[in-house]
Amino acid sequence: MLNRRRFLGTLAAATAAPALPSLHTLTAADTTSSGRKRMAVVTTTWWYHSHAWHMAERFLVGYPIRGQWHHPEIDVVAAYVDQTPDKDLSRQRSDEFGFPIYDSIAEALRCGGDKLDVDAVLVIGEHGDYPINEYGQKQYPRYEFFTQVADVFREDGRSVPVFNDKHLSWNFDWAKEMVETSRELDFPFLAGSSLPVTWRMPSVEMPYGAEIEEALVLAYGPTDIYDFHALETLQCMVERRRGGETGVASIQGLHGDPVWDAMKSGGWDPALFESCIARSQTLAQPETFSHRHPTFEQMQEWVEDPVAYRIEYADGLKATMLLMNGLVKDFTFAARLKGRRKPLSTLFYLPPVPNVTYSAGLMSKAEEMFMTGNAPYPVERTMLTSGMVQSALQSVANDQQKAATPHLNVEYTTSKESHFLRA
Repeated sequence: MLNRRRFLGTLAAATAAPALPSLHTLTAADTTSSGRKRMAVVTTTWWYHSHAWHMAERFLVGYPIRGQWHHPEIDVVAAYVDQTPDKDLSRQRSDEFGFPIYDSIAEALRCGGDKLDVDAVLVIGEHGDYPINEYGQKQYPRYEFFTQVADVFREDGRSVPVFNDKHLSWNFDWAKEMVETSRELDFPFLAGSSLPVTWRMPSVEMPYGAEIEEALVLAYGPTDIYDFHALETLQCMVERRRGGETGVASIQGLHGDPVWDAMKSGGWDPALFESCIARSQTLAQPETFSHRHPTFEQMQEWVEDPVAYRIEYADGLKATMLLMNGLVKDFTFAARLKGRRKPLSTLFYLPPVPNVTYSAGLMSKAEEMFMTGNAPYPVERTMLTSGMVQSALQSVANDQQKAATPHLNVEYTTSKESHFLRA
């Protein structure tokens, strides 16, 4: 969108330096002739520190990776923004970068025309004012967004790669349908969070084909948001085990005193828990801040409402996810491997705001799929973790009872190649 002030500024710049092109809304002719891909952004909202700010703007201004500033060969040519609060940035970005914002997803994908007119779709369903169900799940319209995208593909007889931020859906049946639709319409589909691709300290990988006896993730944050991040942290490691992913047989969600009871009774390997707190860079301390191993009593004092998800996989693997607000403010992982004396453990490192370069790592994977037509890792990982969150929260609400999860019989095999940032 070219307003009068920008037009006059562009005209002056052109007079001083004729080699610089004026800013205008990108057309199909512009991008096709340059060989660049055209992308539509579909998002719930777009404001400072929102996920659209994290992700969509990587395709507007580029991002640092491996010691260089990378500029994707992809142009944002259209957007749909569901909610625009007072802090909205989408209109400002539209004016600055020359992409229009449309009133519907279909119009955005068709760029105001009558046929699909983009090469990629970035779907961001995070933040905004949406209902919360009885299990504490915010009902973001990720499924609804995806369905409208797929409708355009069906109607126009052409599909393009789609990236979906975080959960596929709060409803596992819908998440499963989304994956099935991507197969039906034969388009690359990638989803999830930054945790599987961020840096690790130390920079270790789960050996491909390892025999894992038990695994644990220690994390922080609210349920329905950070539990998903923690479960993706877990899943990107354990999916590499011998035999590949077999699905989840049961889940028990605990919170409050039952978590402490489970810890005292050996509900998970204490050596794994110790490995995680030893990797943490944010471990809570007494007032004098001497670096000490917290006592059980101190943890009870500092962590007001602990959360634990106890997971049994179909092949017998046992894993635990812990959210301990007040004890840590980072994500650590540990696993006991057959034939290995010490646990394999690492910190999943998330650089602080405002630059949050871990989202650049995630968008580098979305970009890879957009450019090559191949998803670098299976979308089934995110389908499974979406269902794990739902089942765990339902278990918590159902008197914290262990629940069988035959519907989470998600089987897949990941590639040997690892995708986390190393340089």
